[in-house]
Amino acid sequence: MQQKNLNINVDYLTRVEGHGDIVINVKEGKLEKCELQVIEAPRFFEAMLRGRSIFEAQHITSRICGICSTGHSLASIKASEDAAGFTPTQQTVLLRKLLLHYETLDSHLLHAAFLVAPDALGVPSVLPLLTTHKALVLMVLGMKKDYSDLCDILAGRHTHPITVCPRGFTKLPTKKELQKTKDILTQHVAKLNKIVDLFTTLKLPNFERATEYVALTHPEEYAFLDGNITTTDMRDSVIHPHDYKEVIHEFHVAHSTSKHSKNKRDSYMVGALARININFNKLNKQAKSVASALNFKTPSYNPYMNTIAQVIESAHCLYDAIAIVDHFLKIGINYDEVVSSWPKVDEWPTFKCKARKGVGAVEVPRGILIHEYTINERGIIKNANCCIPTNQNLANIDLDMKKLVPEVLDKSKEEITLLAEMLVRAYDPCISCSCHMLDVKFIE
Repeated sequence: MQQKNLNINVDYLTRVEGHGDIVINVKEGKLEKCELQVIEAPRFFEAMLRGRSIFEAQHITSRICGICSTGHSLASIKASEDAAGFTPTQQTVLLRKLLLHYETLDSHLLHAAFLVAPDALGVPSVLPLLTTHKALVLMVLGMKKDYSDLCDILAGRHTHPITVCPRGFTKLPTKKELQKTKDILTQHVAKLNKIVDLFTTLKLPNFERATEYVALTHPEEYAFLDGNITTTDMRDSVIHPHDYKEVIHEFHVAHSTSKHSKNKRDSYMVGALARININFNKLNKQAKSVASALNFKTPSYNPYMNTIAQVIESAHCLYDAIAIVDHFLKIGINYDEVVSSWPKVDEWPTFKCKARKGVGAVEVPRGILIHEYTINERGIIKNANCCIPTNQNLANIDLDMKKLVPEVLDKSKEEITLLAEMLVRAYDPCISCSCHMLDVKFIE
C-alpha cells in the first residue's frame, strides 16, 4: 500500500435509487474508514401492515418501491396466501412469472443502459449519450415504455399494480391483448441484441473478492417466483423460505439506517450475479448464448459483473416471457379464474382461516426479497417483517470497497472515487426500500 493520505466524501451518490454517501479515509497509506453510509430516513412499512387484512397488504407494500412494485406485491401476495392456506392455480403462477419478467426486464435495462453504461463510456450521465448513442438511448426508452404498457395489460399498471391479488387476478388478458403482447416481445429480440452488442465493447473494472452468494433455486427452472434458498457456501442445503432466518442474519451498524446482513461469512451478495453463480445451468439457451457472447464465465467473483449478469438474465426473461405468452395463445385463458380482490361482501364478516405465519420469497431485480406475515383467524396481520435485497448487499459493498481501495491507491483521487462509485452502482442498490431502522437515543 502506498504511503499517501486520501479523503473522499461523495455526498448523495448519483445514479442509484435513494440517498447514500461514500466515505473513504486513508492516512499514511493505512485505510481508516471505507463505507457506504445510508442516510435516508427510515420507513416503517412493517408497522403499517399491522391490523390490515391480507387482502389489502399488497396494495400497501407495493409502495415500498416504485421500481420493484410488482416484486413487492408478489412477495406480499405469496406471504398472504401461505399464511391463509391459499394455493394459486397453474395459470395464475404462469401469469405471475410473466409479470415478474416484465419488471425484471424494465429494471435491468434501466440499470445497464442508463446507470452503468455512462461510466464505462467515460461520461457523467446518460445525457451525453444522446449525442453519441442517440438511437440506442431512444430504443431503450421505448423498450421501458413497452414493459410499462405490458404491465398495464396484465396488472392494471406497472407502478403499484392493481389486478394481481391473493388467489389470482381480478382481470385476465384477452386474446387480442395476448397477441399484442407477443408482437411487442418479439420485436424486443433484435433490440436486446443491440444492447448485448454494446456491452461486448465495454470494459468494466477487473476486481475480485470471493464472497458467499445467496439466491432462490428450483430443480426445474431458473428461479424467480418460486424456490428454496441456497448459497454457494451451502450448496448441499436448500432452505425453505419459512426458515430464511437460518441464512439471512440481519444486524445494525452505526453508519446506516438500513440493516446489514450476513450468513456464514461477514457478508454475502444477492442479485443477478448471485443468481447466475448458483443457477447458471438453469438459464435457457438464448441466455447462455448471450453469456458466451459477453465472455461471462461462472463462478464470477467480480461485483462489477453484476451488470453483465443482468444483461444475461434479460435474455432469459425475454425468451421465457415469449414462451409463456405462446402457451396461452395456444391453449387460451380460463376466464372462470377471475377473482375478487376481497372475499365477497357477504362472506367477509365470516371469513375464517388458520392463525399462523406465512412467508413469501421472490427474486426481484436486486436479489431475494422476503415478506413474512403472522395473521389471526380473520386474516388480519398481527406482525410483519420485510427483508430487502439492498439490506442484504450493504455489508458486502462495504467489504468490497475495503478490498478495492488499497489495490488502487496508485491511482488519482478522481479515479479512485469513480471506481468506488461504480462499485456501489454495480449492485443496483434500492436505498429507499432498505431503510427500516431508527436509532433512538433516550436522554433522561
